[in-house]
Amino acid sequence: MARFESLQRTIQVPDGVTVEVDAKTVKVKGPRGTLQEDLSHLPVTITQSGREVQVSVTWPRKREIGMLGTAAAHIRNMIRGVTKGYRYNLRTVYAHFPVTVKVDEKAKALKVENFTGEKTPRSAQILDGVKVAVKGDDITVEGIDIKAVSQTAANIQNSTKIKKKDLRVFLDGIYIDTKTSLETPAGPAKVK
Repeated sequence: MARFESLQRTIQVPDGVTVEVDAKTVKVKGPRGTLQEDLSHLPVTITQSGREVQVSVTWPRKREIGMLGTAAAHIRNMIRGVTKGYRYNLRTVYAHFPVTVKVDEKAKALKVENFTGEKTPRSAQILDGVKVAVKGDDITVEGIDIKAVSQTAANIQNSTKIKKKDLRVFLDGIYIDTKTSLETPAGPAKVK
C-alpha cells in the first residue's frame, strides 16, 4: 500500500456559526447553542483559516486515516447540531399490557410503568442538554449534541429490552422510529 506524506479533510463553516480551535479542543457556537469537544485523544492536527477548519495527519497508516475521518465527522456533527439540531422519535409498542411512560424531571429519567405487567417501573437516564417529551405512545428526544441525544434514545430503547422470553411473541417495547433534525416538522414523516 502506498503511503502519503499527509492527508487532510476540510470542513466548511456556514454563516452564523463560529468555530474556535484551541490546540485539539474545538468549540462551535451557533444559533441553537454552543458545543465543545476535546479531540486530544486523536493523532490529528486541527487548524482554522477563515471559514474553513482543516483536520490533517502526517505519514498516516490505516488506523490514522480512520481517525482523520472520525475527527472530521465530530466537527461536522457539532456544526450541524448548533444549526439544525437533532430529533429522535420513539414509539411505544405493546400487545399484552398497556404501558405508561412518564418523564421524571427531578431524577432526570424516563419512567416506564406496567411494562409486561411488572410491578416495578423501569427507568432510563436522560442526559444533560436533552429534552424528552411524551405524547400518547410517541416519545420525542431533542437536543443539539448528537452523542447525548442518541445515547438518551438508546437508554430508553434498552430499558424495555425483554430477557428470557421469546422475542417473536413478545414484541412489546419502545423502539426508535425516525431520526430527523429539529427543522423538520415533528409529524410521522419518515427519513430515508
